[in-house]
Formats: sequence, C-alpha cells, structure tokens
Amino acid sequence: MRIAVIIGSTRPGRRGEAVARWVQTLAAQRGDAVYEIVDLADHDLPHLDEPVPAAMGAEHYTGEHTRRWAETIASYDGFVFVTPEYNHSYTAVLKNAIDYLYTEWHNKSAGFVGYGLNGGTRAVEHLRAVLAELHVADVRDQVCLNYFTEFGAGGEVLPAEHQEDILRRMLDQVVAWGGALATLRQP
Repeated sequence: MRIAVIIGSTRPGRRGEAVARWVQTLAAQRGDAVYEIVDLADHDLPHLDEPVPAAMGAEHYTGEHTRRWAETIASYDGFVFVTPEYNHSYTAVLKNAIDYLYTEWHNKSAGFVGYGLNGGTRAVEHLRAVLAELHVADVRDQVCLNYFTEFGAGGEVLPAEHQEDILRRMLDQVVAWGGALATLRQP
C-alpha cells in the first residue's frame, strides 16, 4: 500500500512542508503502508494546458509534464492532502494539479490535514466535493491545525495533543479504504 502525502501549496514561506513532514513522521511509525511526500513544487504543472479534457483518457495527454504527473498519481493507493485555507477554499495550484488528471484518481482513498485561521476546514470541504467527482473515497476524520495556536514562530508544527490521535484514526481509514478499493483499481 502506497500513500502520497500531497503538499497543496507552493507559496514561499508555506507551512505545508512542515505539516507534511509531521504527517509522514507519524505515519512511518505505523508500518501499514509506505507514506511518501509529493510536493507540488517539484512538479512543473503550468496552468492546465491539455487540449483534451482528462476524462477523455490518458491516451490524449500531450504534455510530458502531464504524463509524469499521471504516473506519479497512478502509483498511489491513497492520499493525504495537506492544504492551507486561502479565501475559504484550497489553493489554485492544488486545484490545477487535480484537474490535470481523471482516471488516475479513481477508486482511491483520501484523508485531509487542513491548516489556517480556522484549521483549514472550509478548504477541506471544497476538496471533498471535487474529489467525489473523481471517484475518490474521502474519509471522515480530518486534522485541523490552527494557524495561531499550533505553529511556532518559525513555522514549526506544534499540534495540540489530540491531533495525533485524529491523525492516527484518519490514517487507519485511508489505509482501510485504500485496501478495500484495490479490486476496483484492477485493469
């Protein structure tokens, strides 16, 4: 089982990288899956530039960047989206990355770690609706980190004690659903 921890921001000074490392560190102790960070900053995805909608099939992908991104996402059984909340939603760079693909997302599980003034809750709610269209099974539990109380002055993650329990429950669900959907992912 392979789970991608996707950093949903590329903004300079972002908190997402520290959050993703916190998630990966705790997840790696579990031994139930391989948890890898997928940083959107490492993927050169311009504003969606494919001439044919992704729902028409991967055979229509024209860009090498699209094919590389498709291979990356297709290789995972589930995802943990780490997203800040910008203006009551998630980031444009994450929306762009999601929209590049279609079937590569299908029949996989997703959990969420939001952060922001209100814990990123509205960003996660928007993500849930978009991922439902892509046949992604999102799990109930989500981590909501408050920008003012759960981050240090240098950007380090200082989660409240209960957040680790929530993260563990969320990862339990992501792994369980990712495994349950495996037969649907077979060609």
